[in-house]
Amino acid sequence: MSELTLTLLRLGLLVLLWIFIFSVVGVLRADIYGTTISRRSQRKALKRQEKQQSRAARVTVPAARSAAAEAATDLPASAAPGSSGAASGMTSPIENNPPRRRGRHAPTTLTVTEGPLTGTSLPLRGNGILIGRNPECALVLDDDYASGRHCRLFPGSDGWLVEDLSSTNGTFIGRDRLTSPRPVEIGTTLRIGKTVLELRG
Repeated sequence: MSELTLTLLRLGLLVLLWIFIFSVVGVLRADIYGTTISRRSQRKALKRQEKQQSRAARVTVPAARSAAAEAATDLPASAAPGSSGAASGMTSPIENNPPRRRGRHAPTTLTVTEGPLTGTSLPLRGNGILIGRNPECALVLDDDYASGRHCRLFPGSDGWLVEDLSSTNGTFIGRDRLTSPRPVEIGTTLRIGKTVLELRG
């Protein structure tokens, strides 16, 4: 090979080497300055967000205060501190409807002691017991002298009461025919036609 060829090869290799060096430097510079620029932009974006949040907080606080003031003015006079139910003409439902109290010796069951259903017992629960010949009754009597809806037992404020429902042959406690609701207790016997019922504890 001639000296001219060798010189050209050396120059070519030198040029390639410098090109490689410049490319490496360019990449490094782009990486360094690129991250710096992105950090600056992030800081600016964060500052903008903080400013927007502070402005929104300044706007929402007065709005919340005005809403609370309006709600306070809309409260009724009866809800104001120190107001009583008597001043507003309102009474507690507990005061109007006192709880029912039953005596210690109140009956708990109704037992048939005479008649076709002798031995049948029925617990006294709920709103009361309807007695008669109709199938809708709690105690259905197989007695020709009983009416469809003959009488009922129901709880009162002091215990259980019995009431005749305008039956044809009447409801009796002993020899007394019922004309109005009457309280009953343990040992009371009811006579409906040929059927006798006794209240037991």
